[in-house]
Amino acid sequence: MPRGRPKGSKNLNKSTPISVVSEVEEEMRRAVIKINNNMNNKPSRKKLNYSRDENGLLENVNYQFNEDGSVDWRQMVKDEYLFPNKSWFDLRKKDVPRSIDGLKDHQLLIKLAGIKELAKLRGFSDVSYNVVKCDPDHVAVSCSISFIPNFETSDEPIHFEDMANATLNNTSSFATKFLETIACNRAFVRCVRNFLNIHIVGDDEIDKSSGSNQIKQMAKASLGPDSILKQHAEQSDINSFDSFLNQVRIWYKHGLYKPDENNMPSAWSDYCDIPAKEARVLIKLVKSL
Repeated sequence: MPRGRPKGSKNLNKSTPISVVSEVEEEMRRAVIKINNNMNNKPSRKKLNYSRDENGLLENVNYQFNEDGSVDWRQMVKDEYLFPNKSWFDLRKKDVPRSIDGLKDHQLLIKLAGIKELAKLRGFSDVSYNVVKCDPDHVAVSCSISFIPNFETSDEPIHFEDMANATLNNTSSFATKFLETIACNRAFVRCVRNFLNIHIVGDDEIDKSSGSNQIKQMAKASLGPDSILKQHAEQSDINSFDSFLNQVRIWYKHGLYKPDENNMPSAWSDYCDIPAKEARVLIKLVKSL
């Protein structure tokens, strides 16, 4: 009796048919070809204009040079990043020019974008910030930049650091809510332009408060409860703080005033030491004299 596999039966233990294997191999081959083509079409550093020559300068940039052979970084600042320093003209009661034509460096400001462009042209490998002080009204930050080697530094990397601050008195508008960011920007601008010997002040560096915040703070201080208490006391012929404390003791003795146990008058050395809540109570008593 003949033995063997019946006609039309399938051997499930056998591998995938050759035709199917060939199709899979063909798909894999096409995928590899596609990956290789993508890698070959990847933009080169040359196409991105980031290639530097043996002097450390970008190959596709037309640099300007000083007489000593160093790069004239001031001349590398594009006009589109410069504009008249309005504050300089306002202080001298002069009309602000509509263009930068004929203006000196001290009459100009440079935008943050211009400083970033200079940093890119020069080349750097790292930028780091160190917060020196961080108070609600005063932030100070130092910026350290690692510039890549070029012929100006004898082909050696160099680190440069500078610092700046941002306070409620030298910022305005929304900037008062972002003192850390403003301080970082100012430090970066100052670091780049001082390293590259740029004498144009950055727009981010200047005081834009116009003194408005200082005036507001002074007005707020002069209208505080402690200041009002002092004014009423002097109007009632209480001419010294010691005399005022004596009057407080009299009110306490007669049960007219009960001080806060956590802030006794014995701890006060001036009107500014009196808590606002206590000062308001004492104002009423002073007015009754």
